[in-house]
Amino acid sequence: MAIVYISHQMGAGGPEIGMALAQRLGYRYVNQELLLDAARRYGLAEDKLSHLDESKPTLFERFDTETRHHITVLQTTCLEFAEDDNAVLMRGGGQWLLRGVPHVLRIRIIAPFEHRVKQWIKRTTEMTGETPNQRAAADLVRRDDAEKSGRMRYLYEVDIADPTLYELVVNTEKLKYEAVVAVAEALVRRPEMATTEVGRQMVVSRALASRVQVALATHPETRRYRITVEAHGGVVTLEGTAALERAVEVARKVPGVREVKTQQVEIPPIPPFVA
Repeated sequence: MAIVYISHQMGAGGPEIGMALAQRLGYRYVNQELLLDAARRYGLAEDKLSHLDESKPTLFERFDTETRHHITVLQTTCLEFAEDDNAVLMRGGGQWLLRGVPHVLRIRIIAPFEHRVKQWIKRTTEMTGETPNQRAAADLVRRDDAEKSGRMRYLYEVDIADPTLYELVVNTEKLKYEAVVAVAEALVRRPEMATTEVGRQMVVSRALASRVQVALATHPETRRYRITVEAHGGVVTLEGTAALERAVEVARKVPGVREVKTQQVEIPPIPPFVA
């Protein structure tokens, strides 16, 4: 039928809305499962994946090939869940990775800061029986906002709050979660949200390109190089400045790849120094 991606501010009710919507639609709810699946299939540490999925990389991590590998695996896993369709995705940067796909509904759940702090305290108290400190709770929510925003800017050079990244932005300060679920369900069931072959192929191609990126990021002879990957109908195009011949061999071994093309990027010469 469709794919739903939910981006949410801490304390705005995103997980509650996502789980309820998945239940109403009969969809798969993908949150922690995304991290577990990535860790299981690619042999990575779940805590490292969780950190990179929610926070911007540190200065050291930005130059670390292992970090790039982890991020690529998260993106690939998100796209692979989207390939299966009929899912509510809560992680993985889907508002950017799934942009332009006709059968994807991207939702942003927000609320005023003070309201979110109160909601987070209330929910934590109900779960643990202990009431968190007001100031500590506010600091946690503020830090979470900053980390999620910084991650999107670093990875995709976009503002996580940009309304054009979403089809629906909802403020839950006044609306009950049930009302938001009802609105989202009605949108998903509209004819224009039905999965088409064109839309399905868009997701399949992006997932394939991402799998090739993982293969290049893990191979000892290509992991050091920045190689851009595009895919369409099983035809993969690699663009880079070096190691393209080896990259072609690596890409051909990825399931689903029918043909591999290359495009060499020339490095412009350094202009002579003029006194």
